[in-house]
Amino acid sequence: MLIIPVKEGENIDRALKRFKRKFDRTGGMRQLRSRKQYVKPSVVRRTQIQKAQYIQHLRDQEEI
Repeated sequence: MLIIPVKEGENIDRALKRFKRKFDRTGGMRQLRSRKQYVKPSVVRRTQIQKAQYIQHLRDQEEI
């Protein structure tokens, strides 16, 4: 559970912005979306490997 202390006299919009930023950093929405449907562990591993290969390709392109 996220707790955002609101200081006295603080604008509610500013506190809401801090809440949204903290929520994004914790990965709440990504976790909710991933739990919506079951994905086999082999598929998860495969996508992780593909993502790593893509990132490595981009880093190799930078070096050239």
